[in-house]
Amino acid sequence: MNKFNFRKYKTLLFLLLPLVLTVACNAYQDDSETIITHSAADEQGFDNFLVLPQQDPYMLRTTFRANDLDLETPLRCNVNWKTQEMVQILPHNNVSFRIERNDINDVLPEFEVRHFTFDNISAEQALLKLTEEADITLVAKDAPYPTIYGKDLNGSFKEVLEMVSRSADLFYRYDAKMNSVILSRRASFTLYVPNSRTLMMGFLDVLRGVGITDMVTNWRDYSITFETNLETMDKINGLIADYENNPTMIMYDVSIFRVLADEPCGIVWKDLLKDFKFGSIATAQTGVIGRILTVTNDISIEQLQKFVSKYGKIQEISEGRFVVPTRWFSRFDVGRCGKLDNMEYPLSVLAKAEIEKNNRIFSEITLDTTDGEITKFKVRNKLGENFLIIGLPSEIFGSAVEGTETIVYIVPRLVRLLKTDEKIKNKI
Repeated sequence: MNKFNFRKYKTLLFLLLPLVLTVACNAYQDDSETIITHSAADEQGFDNFLVLPQQDPYMLRTTFRANDLDLETPLRCNVNWKTQEMVQILPHNNVSFRIERNDINDVLPEFEVRHFTFDNISAEQALLKLTEEADITLVAKDAPYPTIYGKDLNGSFKEVLEMVSRSADLFYRYDAKMNSVILSRRASFTLYVPNSRTLMMGFLDVLRGVGITDMVTNWRDYSITFETNLETMDKINGLIADYENNPTMIMYDVSIFRVLADEPCGIVWKDLLKDFKFGSIATAQTGVIGRILTVTNDISIEQLQKFVSKYGKIQEISEGRFVVPTRWFSRFDVGRCGKLDNMEYPLSVLAKAEIEKNNRIFSEITLDTTDGEITKFKVRNKLGENFLIIGLPSEIFGSAVEGTETIVYIVPRLVRLLKTDEKIKNKI
């Protein structure tokens, strides 16, 4: 057994003492857990590692008032409930959509590939085999990738590279200066749309509907910059084709409010049948939670709030609008037009809509939060009928007085886009 070397450890102790004092006197040091980012053994068997303090996940990084600044607010959060047009015609510039990739993507060298074959190997191994023959360096940023199979692939180097990478749902780009092909699951793009704020809102709502939330929107040049995967990019290209050929959308005006009940029994919804004439409620469907009613304009937002005010105090939560291209999912985040301290802040209203014959609209309405889906409805209504979602106990969003309900009122209407070469003056 080795003898204990007191002199060596004494020297080590004196070397570590200034470091300990420095850490102890650091005004920003706390007692939180640490993360070891690197470890290696030296010749004497001691571990060398870099210790970093773990960041507090609840630490305030941006002030609430700075986060409140949202460039979409003037467009999204203003709803004129007194003037509700069933059909709205919106002109937009006769300019095609344009989408550009933001990374360096040089022209690939010209090579012909013949009988390229691989059998049940990972995509990066298959592409390494291909690029090695072309004397090009391969960089796989987020490998490993799926296992794929290919036999007798022929064509130009670009065509074969695209076939193999697409089969594994990968983007590729070529950097001529580095003579390298870079693979990745995600890529950054900028989409330029015709000069229409409604079109911009429609694309933003669709992108959020497919799960893209980190976007940069430029309202001066009508562009949206985002990062996505190949599957979603194919959907976006399909949406662009739809906009070029079928410029019709559905816009939903939404109001969310809470009724703080005077009594535990809450709102007596069957009294709607007493206070409004028969036929004002066309249909009633029950979901996992709550019910959705299709109602005529007799039950307007003003008349509805007058009715529920008999049972408690009304608290405004959020109101705004979102745009749904035909057959696409779009999303309205309630918190974008509401206060941060509302317990309904994480609530989102998702909608997928399709225009049918005789001005009927088939809608799939979903209420969702960051914790998952709350409820879903499939409903068909005539143009001019509105949706009323009732029976949502506010307790599903947080602590609330018994009998308190959260109510969602939705007005769908058609938006027809008209291409024009005339100069357009935007209106909010």
